[in-house]
Amino acid sequence: MKKFTTYKIEKEQDGFVLETYLKQTLQYSGRKIQKLTRKKGILLNGKAVFLQKKVKFGDTLRILNVEDAAYGVEPEDGNIAILYEDEYMLVLNKPARQLVHPTGQTTSGTLANYLACELQKRNIVTTIRPVHRLDRETSGCIIFAKDSRSQFILEQQLKEKTLKRTYWALVSGIVGPASGTIDAPIGAHPSKPNRRAINQLGEPAITHYRTVAHYTDTSLVELNLDTGRTHQIRLHLAHLGYPILGDGMYGVRFSGMLRQALHATYITFRRLQDDTEIKVQAPLPQDFIDAMEVCKKKEKAILPNQ
Repeated sequence: MKKFTTYKIEKEQDGFVLETYLKQTLQYSGRKIQKLTRKKGILLNGKAVFLQKKVKFGDTLRILNVEDAAYGVEPEDGNIAILYEDEYMLVLNKPARQLVHPTGQTTSGTLANYLACELQKRNIVTTIRPVHRLDRETSGCIIFAKDSRSQFILEQQLKEKTLKRTYWALVSGIVGPASGTIDAPIGAHPSKPNRRAINQLGEPAITHYRTVAHYTDTSLVELNLDTGRTHQIRLHLAHLGYPILGDGMYGVRFSGMLRQALHATYITFRRLQDDTEIKVQAPLPQDFIDAMEVCKKKEKAILPNQ
């Protein structure tokens, strides 16, 4: 039997076009509206309705509950670290060297596979929906939405910059100036398809940075993203002249760490149920802490000039 959720049109929504009501008030994505339309899952006062119909104060709108039928990935038993969870989303602490989601020929062993198994154990069936991505070697905070509406709202927060991502990176050199903004568009690499390059015809890319500490010939840098281009932080720091330690693609080799020294330390967002600002932290992994100690051994940390 089909299940519907019922909404009453309020005075302030009188005269709204139905499609506008669905997008602005219920915050449904265009994709979900199309899916509901195909399933004849939108009823206004008990009757099927066109999306351009205007709603009136007191109207009754019934929306079909479209449930996911599968996870989208194969559930696989594995460890996940949950940093935050509510009825709409989770923030996980991704280990280094693990893919977020199956890609190419890799179909197992990803964070998405492990999360699907965790939800399966709870008898919850929902498509696994990462809201953003982290490179395989990058550790730290990553958000998964529990349903399509939550995914859409969180993606809107990303666009509106109320969902903020903060990273820490160990880089080669003493960063100067100690803080600033990197505004350099990113596009395809002219000869290497798995890389990106600074390209004036590419997509806009903006990274804000500040030095947390510096050592003899390395710096610990905090970064915040306005955009989320592939390899953005790694490429921007290399472009600035301070490549990430251990980054085999854009950075420099570093004996103190066997992967790129990049960690998604914090993520800040507006909680969906009440719009409260929430800040979640992923503790530094041991290999990052060890790498910092290697840098400190050369010279005691010196705080940058403010």
